[in-house]
Amino acid sequence: MKLEKILDRLSSIEKNSFIKIIDNIISSNKDIAKQVEKILVPTSKSIKSVDNQNIAKIFDLTSPEFMDFIKAEFQEASSQLDILIDIITRDGNCIMKQDWFSRLYDAELKQLKVKIKNLSSEFENDKSELSESRKRDYKIYQSCLSTAFHNDVANNREAKITSDELSIILTLSKVLGLSQEEIKLINYSILPVKKTEILDVVNNLKNIGVIFYSKKENTIFVADEMVRLLRKVRKKEVADKFYRRTLKLLREPIINSIAKKHNIDRKLSYSEKIEEIIKEGVPYTDLLLNDIYKEGINLTEKKKTLNELCEKGLLIPNLKGSTLNEKIDSLIQYFEAVEKDEKVGISIDGYEKLLTELNKSLPALNKNLKDHFELQDEYVLKADFLLDYNIKPRDILDLIDKADIEKFKKDNGVKLRGDDILNILEHYKDVENLYLENYENVAYRNYNQLKENGIQIKESELGLKFEELTRVIFKGLGFNVDEQLKQELNTSKDLMDILINLGKNEIIIIECKTSKESGYNKFSTVSRQLKSYQNLSLKNNLRIVKILLVAPEFSDDFVTDCEMDVEMNLSLLTASTLLNIYEAFKESKYQEFPYVLFRDIVINQERIIKALSK
Repeated sequence: MKLEKILDRLSSIEKNSFIKIIDNIISSNKDIAKQVEKILVPTSKSIKSVDNQNIAKIFDLTSPEFMDFIKAEFQEASSQLDILIDIITRDGNCIMKQDWFSRLYDAELKQLKVKIKNLSSEFENDKSELSESRKRDYKIYQSCLSTAFHNDVANNREAKITSDELSIILTLSKVLGLSQEEIKLINYSILPVKKTEILDVVNNLKNIGVIFYSKKENTIFVADEMVRLLRKVRKKEVADKFYRRTLKLLREPIINSIAKKHNIDRKLSYSEKIEEIIKEGVPYTDLLLNDIYKEGINLTEKKKTLNELCEKGLLIPNLKGSTLNEKIDSLIQYFEAVEKDEKVGISIDGYEKLLTELNKSLPALNKNLKDHFELQDEYVLKADFLLDYNIKPRDILDLIDKADIEKFKKDNGVKLRGDDILNILEHYKDVENLYLENYENVAYRNYNQLKENGIQIKESELGLKFEELTRVIFKGLGFNVDEQLKQELNTSKDLMDILINLGKNEIIIIECKTSKESGYNKFSTVSRQLKSYQNLSLKNNLRIVKILLVAPEFSDDFVTDCEMDVEMNLSLLTASTLLNIYEAFKESKYQEFPYVLFRDIVINQERIIKALSK
């Protein structure tokens, strides 16, 4: 769930720890303070009283410093932050009841103790499958960590790993090629695992700003933005779902080789080994630099193998970068962009239909997903529910066995030839709703993002498509979009985009403008255009109740020019505001949108949504 959406559900007290940390970061960094000031200027408020949308923007600005703050918390030897972060950053654990979190914490500690015991026995067992070189790596790391931790005790000081010691140990673990799980097991073989009361755990995490806790709902929330930050703290470069997508493209001998290197049982099934590799926290970069290739392969062949993996397997053409590291960085950035994008690849309605039909064809899927994502609800195949957990259609389909995918395709008339998952997504796309969900991308003429979200359209057609979608939205708001009257009024020179007939010779004129540039800034051109529409309407004895200009955004100069204009009753409406108003209207009691709410120069989204909810 996005940070802004979580903040909307919380009281000011429940946000306090998080806001306090950000406030401290701003106070101690002049450069950040200047950037934050630009966000706060229009309202002249302190961060404590700013709206939730802007708090999310401010967090984005301060996230590198926030990450440094969390890293500093790792120096507290008893913090168990590695264990706790591994729990809360798993797909499906971003929203949890407190008792469910308590169960996951208990289960994690029990499993950790068993694994530590097994690792200790592996050290002593001459017949262990661990190679001597790997045992040596483990022992080197263990000895260095033990020295760093216990030298304080020897000097009559509190046992603590300093920042200098920590940086050396992290470097050592990287050079030895240890996974996050291997590091964790060795760490806790030296520092015994102690169970902490769950209320203390929740309070500690809340006080360092990584979770929010709603007492009213008895629920823990971890924002999507925070999950991404915490993964970076734990050196996890991509989400589990993207790691899984990559591993599933590898042949079993390669998977076995990775499993052997990191002490994973090779007797497990192919799918189980993949899940264990993900849990191990094997760095994604290390995997693609070394682990997925045959022995003795040269650098040119590695590049060729990675390109084929991306182009034929992940369906990502033209991966940027000339070196292997640059290509891997490009792939990681690609997955980051996909994760941040709120669009789901198909429409919400299409997602809902897909889940309904998956449940009919594969009755065991609900339980499988519930167990896999550690979800508390009994029935989880609901689009809105899964999207709150940032689980998209592709993420669901990636978890289904090939045999079940084949059954589902046959049951539901999905095209059989070609890529299975792409065929299923195409089958449930629902184009009109998909376009509406991408309304803002159309407004910004964001051609690449539209293509990424499954929309095929010529760039030259985006202006007309924006006008068409705006027309659909105003019809959805209950207005009479009168095409006939518009055609009667339009001349060869004056062509209105949209005309709303309110009856009794009253109309609203709507003009639609797309722009790639940040901030629409052509007031003189558009004002001449709108005034000619106004004169045309007045000549035909029509009263103009309102003129609306819809664009992706407006520059400060444009807004100022609009405020100074006394000839037109003009209001400015951003594409995102219009779409959010439309969504709020669908949930409201109104049959037709009360157009009197369009009274600001720049339409205020919050005020209108609040009015619709009454």
